[in-house]
Amino acid sequence: MILPCRSQDSLKNKETRKERSLQEKLCSQRTREDEPREKLARMEDGERGRRTVLIVNYLAAWMDGFLFLRACSALRVFVAMAASEKKKKKRRKGPSLNDTGLKDSDLQEAERLHGLLFGALENAAEGLGKEIEVGDGFRRDVLGVDAGEEPAAEECERKPAWIDEEESEIQVKEGKAVSAAEYVAGLRAQHAKLNPGTDWAALPSEKKKRKNFDSELDSDVEEDEDEDHTRILRENDELVVKSKVRLPQGLIEVSRLKDGNADEPSSAVVRSVEFHRNGQILMTAGFDKRLRFFQIDGKKNPKIQSVFLDNFPVHKASFVPDGSKVVASSRRKMYVLYDLAHAKVEKVMPPVGRDEQSLESFEVSPDSKVVAFIGNEGYILLSSLGTKQLIGTLKMNGSVRSLAFANDGRQLLSCGGDGEVYCWDLSTRRCLYKIRDDGCVNNTALCVSPAANEYFSTGSSSGVVNVYKYQGLASGGAAAGPVKTLMNLTTAADTLKFNHDGQILAMCSRMKKDAVRLVHVPSFTVFSNWPTPKTGLQYVHSLDFSPGSGYLAAGNAAGKVLLFRLRHYEHA
Repeated sequence: MILPCRSQDSLKNKETRKERSLQEKLCSQRTREDEPREKLARMEDGERGRRTVLIVNYLAAWMDGFLFLRACSALRVFVAMAASEKKKKKRRKGPSLNDTGLKDSDLQEAERLHGLLFGALENAAEGLGKEIEVGDGFRRDVLGVDAGEEPAAEECERKPAWIDEEESEIQVKEGKAVSAAEYVAGLRAQHAKLNPGTDWAALPSEKKKRKNFDSELDSDVEEDEDEDHTRILRENDELVVKSKVRLPQGLIEVSRLKDGNADEPSSAVVRSVEFHRNGQILMTAGFDKRLRFFQIDGKKNPKIQSVFLDNFPVHKASFVPDGSKVVASSRRKMYVLYDLAHAKVEKVMPPVGRDEQSLESFEVSPDSKVVAFIGNEGYILLSSLGTKQLIGTLKMNGSVRSLAFANDGRQLLSCGGDGEVYCWDLSTRRCLYKIRDDGCVNNTALCVSPAANEYFSTGSSSGVVNVYKYQGLASGGAAAGPVKTLMNLTTAADTLKFNHDGQILAMCSRMKKDAVRLVHVPSFTVFSNWPTPKTGLQYVHSLDFSPGSGYLAAGNAAGKVLLFRLRHYEHA
């Protein structure tokens, strides 16, 4: 069957439309694929354009600066030539035109422009007088003066811009009538004293005066410090003013200071800490075989001296009350005397006729004449500090654990393993009184109040501390009982210490951490605010008050000497 021609044409048209639609789809797909590439290309072109603009701007700015500098230098040359021509013109009195062809008005205009451009810089340089580098390290002032030279004193002095004539007529009354000028001068001097000027703002002459003054002051301070150190060790004067103000009970003001031995801490347990009678020296001793002396000021606490004792771990060290010597003992048959004035160490051999294995515990009499050592089997050995010989012995029923001098060294108290307290007369070597320590089986510590021997205190192995009136020893009976029993310690009371006026009793135990308590003696109550868990006392083995009770030092098992300031007492 033959189709008509119109139908054949329609078929061809359909095929053509299909081909065109396919081509259009392909073109649109290619266009979508090319769009990101074209966008990226446009971004790159834009970035290149921006970089080009920046480079052009930088070049333009550089050219502007370069041209400005060239213009400035040219203008300088121009002004210099104009100035020279003006001078020549004045000399020869010629016409108003010079070789450069400039008129006077042009010269004035040039000078004005020069002043506008460079006047501020030149004035600043002239005012400050800065130095610039010239050649190999040679320095010359901008004004043409060598750096080593100094201007005259007249040039450095500044004159006031104006003076008020009426000030001389005004009378200011401040305690006495003075003129206004003198009053202002006094105010200026006071201001200069309270607000010293800075070095960079001072004139050369002032810098030189200040430098000389500072060097002289530093040398004087160093000499004074050296003299103080030597004087402290060679003199025994009391430098403490003792307070007589009544101490309130309940709370005590205590602040922590820099450690007393911060300059040189001990490498072992600190068994002894003690203040010198002048209140400025603190001695520490322990198992590291060293005696150390520190000057206590609460801020730096510098070390003064350190003495090494060979094969002599120190169990106890104490100043002689007159401050001239130190007695040190160990678990040895001998003891050591150290002379502070001559820095001499002397080993004293054991007493003749006694076979003591150890002389580690002792007490020195207040008159600095006798040392009482604890011996074996209840014996107390009395040795003379002058002759270093045994001068007598005392015998208790039980073993001796602790000693304390009383009544200005004329009497000696002792206690020990039998739970009794003995009072000895040192002139007759006889026992005057003996009392039973209430509730105690084994005594471990004993001390006497320095305030007119009003109280004495005993410590036991159970931690109980009894406080007695000293006058009750003679009466015996009920009057000899304790006025207060303190049970704030739960382990053996190793150390008891009254302060200088007898208002504070310090008690501690080395068997328990932070086992230190301060007792208000007039009320027999313990201060509740010290120590705290953050005080950091650790295991305290020794403690001492300064002569004025301003400081409290505590030596612990870590080799540190903690220093505290008691704010109630003004002086050390």
